[in-house]
Amino acid sequence: MKHKHGHNPFKNDGLENTDETIKEETQAPETEKEPEASDNSNQETDKLKEDYEKLNNQYLRLAADFENYRKRQEAERESLLRFGTENALTKMIEVLDNFERAEKALENIEDCKQYKDSFELLHKQVVDTLTKLGMEPIDAAGKAFDPNFHDAVMQTPTNEYPEHTVIAELQKGYKLGDKVLRPSLVNVATTGE
Repeated sequence: MKHKHGHNPFKNDGLENTDETIKEETQAPETEKEPEASDNSNQETDKLKEDYEKLNNQYLRLAADFENYRKRQEAERESLLRFGTENALTKMIEVLDNFERAEKALENIEDCKQYKDSFELLHKQVVDTLTKLGMEPIDAAGKAFDPNFHDAVMQTPTNEYPEHTVIAELQKGYKLGDKVLRPSLVNVATTGE
């Protein structure tokens, strides 16, 4: 069989050149793709850096905002405490003034009834002032013992009262709303022997 072109396809004529051509062809497209790939990679890196900077700035702003909020809350709390204390002290100064007036008025009084009346008047003013500030006495005598409001310092065996009933209040307790300022010291009934 004769070839039309006179070229034998199985002959090694110019194979060296073919390998080089193949190498050049395969390398040429890669070098063309590399700049395109590196451009895409640079764009992605730049976008990621930009996103990172944006998120980092948001985080820093939020952290600063939170720190400012915390400082404002602390200042408000201190202001409220100072105002509350100031309010209470202002009301108690009025009571102190009346104690001092009573002391001067009682210097020349020899009648015990007047002393007693003056004392009761001052006591009422103190109680009224503390009540205006929100303080309330805790009911104890005759009530069922409640460890949230009462502190049992004595127990007395008796058949006159049901078990766990407060027989006597030894020291009055007070609360501010639901918060106990001081529990009542009480004597509690136990089963009689």
